[in-house]
Amino acid sequence: MTRELTLYCDESDISGKHYSNFYGGALVESSNLAEVIGRLQDKKLELNLGAELKWQKISEHYADKYILFLDEVFDLMTEVKLKMRVMFTHNYVGAAELTRAQRENSFFLLYYQFVKHGFGLGYSGVDGHSTRLRIYFDKLPDTQEKCAAFKGFVLGLNKNPEFRRAKVQIGADQIAEVDSKEHVIMQALDVVMGAMQFRLNDKHLDKPENSHRRGKRTIAKEKVYKHANARVRGLYPNFNIGITTGIQNDPQNIWRHAYRHWVFKPAVFELKPEYVKKK
Repeated sequence: MTRELTLYCDESDISGKHYSNFYGGALVESSNLAEVIGRLQDKKLELNLGAELKWQKISEHYADKYILFLDEVFDLMTEVKLKMRVMFTHNYVGAAELTRAQRENSFFLLYYQFVKHGFGLGYSGVDGHSTRLRIYFDKLPDTQEKCAAFKGFVLGLNKNPEFRRAKVQIGADQIAEVDSKEHVIMQALDVVMGAMQFRLNDKHLDKPENSHRRGKRTIAKEKVYKHANARVRGLYPNFNIGITTGIQNDPQNIWRHAYRHWVFKPAVFELKPEYVKKK
């Protein structure tokens, strides 16, 4: 028996005030895929949210609608029919001793680590059954040659010992770049990831130039973030958005949990005090 998983991936805020290099993923088992897509599409239509949901589109007039949409997203996670992960780096902990090639390819190197470790796919084996993994990336922001090389490295995960033990296989024709407008699950991921990077980089404090008050859009986005955070805490009590989610002494929880954060820390790093978040 073979199980099928579909992984949707996106990225945002490569350079932020406190945290950078945000990567997000949404994972669905094929047996749940039609239901997950159907419920999210139905909620979009019910709320008249237009062709594509995006964090940047949130305004005071749409905040409540986005909150209701997020409720459907988190209901699906509560039912373990959808999983999400967000990875990012802390500017205070910078990579050190990088080669020129590593610096030039840092975007893809981090993306690879996210795909490899973010969902704990190495712990996903079930009763010895094999798993086919399909991966959809939102259109990658680089040259065709670099994108092709990156996909080749992702395909190389088939040789990874942890993937082999879990019998996870990625087909050469199962890695694709897609348009998020056509994938409601990817849109849901954009909203959740947008909410987290918004708060982590203190964008809730932003004020228009020459103004002592925050703008209505900023206030609306903070409202949506607070609701998203409350729903995450319903899945994981005492959740802290700025640290790697705990595993309760069981690494298999990296796979089991419906929602997790991962603050990526390079193997060789240097501390940058100028990025300490002031209280």
